[in-house]
Amino acid sequence: MPAKRVWKPLGSVENTGEIERLRMELASFNERIQELEKQNPEASKIEALRVSAVVLARQIDEIRCSSANDLADLLAK
Repeated sequence: MPAKRVWKPLGSVENTGEIERLRMELASFNERIQELEKQNPEASKIEALRVSAVVLARQIDEIRCSSANDLADLLAK
């Protein structure tokens, strides 16, 4: 049986909640992109949604990195 990765939240509950909220918003953008591609592949609308999705993904990464940095600072003490 292969090992299964278990994600444990790092940082405060506030960061975890923010990450979850951003993930849900990102999933919504991705769903909308798929719908638009099926209906009418109008490049400008799809590209705008993709840019928004990338911004959200970066926000998620920034929150995760700040949590990891906080943990590293605590461990260094």
